[in-house]
Amino acid sequence: MLELLGTIGGNIIGLPGILGVALGMMTRRLWLGAMMGGLIGIVGTLLFAHWDFANVATTELLIAIVVGLCAGTLGSAIRIKGATV
Repeated sequence: MLELLGTIGGNIIGLPGILGVALGMMTRRLWLGAMMGGLIGIVGTLLFAHWDFANVATTELLIAIVVGLCAGTLGSAIRIKGATV
């Protein structure tokens, strides 16, 4: 359980979370922000696994993608809400 929570927390404050929000804030389309965040989740996981799928656990990749999707969508929502103020 602690390993799962650590993986989720590490992805939120790591590359998929922060870069996902940053890339999501570059667009006003929610789907595009989510797609860019998910792509960052995949690339970040593979980057730390030295570009080898054999070194990537399925749960780590899945959590990174989900966190990236959520972060990208959040970034787009921030951009949309900030533009209407």
